[in-house]
Amino acid sequence: MATLKLFPMELIMDFPIFKTKKQGVDKKFNLTAPSERQEYFELKAGAEIKKLRQYLENHSFIAYFLGKKNSGKGTYAKMFAGIVAPEKIFHFSIGDMTRRVDKELKDKEKKEQLIEFLKKNYRGWISVDEIISILESRSTKKLLPTELILTLTKREIAKQKGKVIFIDGFPRELDQMAFSLFFRDLIDYRDDPDFFVLIDLPEKVIDERIKWRRICPVCQTSGNLKLMPSSRIGYKEDKKEFFLVCDNPECQGAEMVQKEGDEFGMEPIKERIKLDAKLMEKAFSLYGIPKILLRNSVPVEQAKNLIDDYEITPEFYYKWDEKKKKVKVIKKPWIVEDDQGNDSYSLMPPPVVLSLIYQMTEVLKL
Repeated sequence: MATLKLFPMELIMDFPIFKTKKQGVDKKFNLTAPSERQEYFELKAGAEIKKLRQYLENHSFIAYFLGKKNSGKGTYAKMFAGIVAPEKIFHFSIGDMTRRVDKELKDKEKKEQLIEFLKKNYRGWISVDEIISILESRSTKKLLPTELILTLTKREIAKQKGKVIFIDGFPRELDQMAFSLFFRDLIDYRDDPDFFVLIDLPEKVIDERIKWRRICPVCQTSGNLKLMPSSRIGYKEDKKEFFLVCDNPECQGAEMVQKEGDEFGMEPIKERIKLDAKLMEKAFSLYGIPKILLRNSVPVEQAKNLIDDYEITPEFYYKWDEKKKKVKVIKKPWIVEDDQGNDSYSLMPPPVVLSLIYQMTEVLKL
């Protein structure tokens, strides 16, 4: 396998730290604002983005995103697509696909079409009737047979002619790893390049993302009281408790709430996290398929020379001003302990996607 050449970095364990500081770029950006985010990418990776856009005019590829649950796979894939070429890239989530199938089964006409498709295309050890029975009675925790996943994936990808495919959620089990080596052949997706995108981040980040997550009960938009608040913060004086107010005007000031079980953080999904880590290790050890390595954290002691301050994930605190009857929002860089016990900064999505852009141009030899 050809050695993956990376841009200026400092190696820390298996996952490198990508240096985002760029000489001559002194402007500070608000990376939550779409217009400023676009300018950020053009200034820091304009040449690489241009190469990728030119490549996508006549070519495509398949990328398998692997990372622990809540590691940001979908966020990074969608941001990359939005920056580079949204009309050329299809972000494909196995979980979203199975949820769509669940809805199809509740519609008589769509269910009949699904059964007809499976009769023509499915090959496996159990009958189509049994497959439909499994689909209709399965719990969300029970995984579907790999042969069925491949068949349904083929149906989805057939709709996306000529597009780049970002696959999120496959392989999901260790016994599916071998299938990923021949995935593009199994789905008849031309002779495109394919590669893994492996994402590393501290488990403490996952834990905090879950514990402080808040959901609008009306529109289901998610936010995070500690890490990604809405523009309006409410306060319950009787409980001395702060809360997020949904920004969607159609929700008429709905209070965003914590989902049942989120207060336990990553504890209920620890086994899933361990399996995800094993999948990444297995993928990392495979020969014959390139890997892109994305790291979400930077040790505090090294951050000054490698990243810009505005690229660090901020942590939000709140104080109630009794006189003004107003919530005061306090923001500072979030320091989190990484899995090796080092004080680190967690990165916002754009600098991680910046690393993805640079490494992808190397993998594709642009």
